[in-house]
Amino acid sequence: MHVRRLTHVIELHSLAQAWNRLAGGVPFRLCEWNATWWRHYGQQGQLYVLAVIDPTGDLMGLAPWYIEPVRARGRVLRFLGSGEVCSDYHTILSRPGDEHIVASALADYLCNEMIEGDALDGGSCEWDLLQMSGVPHSDHTLRLLITEMATRGATVREEPTLNCWRIAFPPSWEEYEAMLSKGHRKQVRRLQRGFLDSGRAVLHTVEHREELPLGWEILVHLHQRRWITQGELGVFHSSRFTDFHRDIAEQFLAKGRLQLHWLEIDGKLAAAEYHLAGDDVVFAYQAGVEPELLDLQPGRICNLATLRKAHAGGFKHFDYLRGDEPYKAHWRAEPQRCVNVEIVPTRLGARLRHGAWEAGRLLKRWMVGNTPAPQD
Repeated sequence: MHVRRLTHVIELHSLAQAWNRLAGGVPFRLCEWNATWWRHYGQQGQLYVLAVIDPTGDLMGLAPWYIEPVRARGRVLRFLGSGEVCSDYHTILSRPGDEHIVASALADYLCNEMIEGDALDGGSCEWDLLQMSGVPHSDHTLRLLITEMATRGATVREEPTLNCWRIAFPPSWEEYEAMLSKGHRKQVRRLQRGFLDSGRAVLHTVEHREELPLGWEILVHLHQRRWITQGELGVFHSSRFTDFHRDIAEQFLAKGRLQLHWLEIDGKLAAAEYHLAGDDVVFAYQAGVEPELLDLQPGRICNLATLRKAHAGGFKHFDYLRGDEPYKAHWRAEPQRCVNVEIVPTRLGARLRHGAWEAGRLLKRWMVGNTPAPQD
């Protein structure tokens, strides 16, 4: 068993099939998602993907990281897909049953301990901070890596962040409706009868490549229109974000993992939903609504229609991803605890840099807490 560092995107694609077998069907963990992100966002960094290879040459684990120089923090290791793309449920990939071996091998590599048959490519001298943002708290392999790093003397700081929210579907739709509060259940049934069953509201789903340009244009238009009316820019204001997702939408449509919907009410564009399909989970990534039709509750009708479509399609879960907005619990989604983790190696330079940054952070917090209130 040895660890190999991948430094070129071609190497990522060469492992795509083996990589994806370890991804557990989570779209954000797939090679396509991460390699595409690197193509659009990797200009300021360097690939630091660590592949754990077993004695037969098979991939048994993988850490999809890159390294980026950050002022005051040094050379920071992060997951591919970080930043404005906000890739949830990232983790260290591992073959089932090999999690401890993978975590231990990665910790050895990061701490610059010699692994037989591998040169380590500079090891810990190349990074000052491992920063894992918004990762699942209960993820087994991540817990093992954190423990292994702490055992080797690394400093670990962990803090809570926004939760992901997930609905666990019961076998029948009637059972799901019964999970809702009495008032919400009554409202859902009224919207179903008055709009979806009556034909006033029609849900369209992109099924073929030639339908994608129209569906994508509708999503971007409705999302931007909604946020601009509230004085915000909207996520598609970023050209890199837009280009990345347009690229991913094409790839995921071909793989059967794109669920791009738009809703018409009385023949007018009303709402759009951009979802990514896992093996048994639908991930609701982005949406948009027509501000002039808010009185008709287009967002709620579209959410209801896509929930029903996911349930009818045999998916076991519907995930609203990160963010603690109240509507998620209203639909009976349960919080999936997420954390931010920072790991500092034992090397003196990295510890001094981290200590200086931490002191500055605490000083700023103290100054904010002790700033006198303005006098009338």
